[in-house]
Amino acid sequence: MAVPRSKVSPMKKGNRQSHDALTAPTYVEDKESGERRRPHHIDLKTGKYRGRQILPPKADA
Repeated sequence: MAVPRSKVSPMKKGNRQSHDALTAPTYVEDKESGERRRPHHIDLKTGKYRGRQILPPKADA
């Protein structure tokens, strides 16, 4: 069984755990449609990315 050589101080433990927090995904407002989308992702509703048509637009159902 692994046994630590010495006690881990609260500062060392806090520094190690500081990167474990979850962050909410970032959204930006689309300039053309005003919809929220992820940055650097295709807008699936319009099918555009950076002003260019990449995918066919989704039909409204």
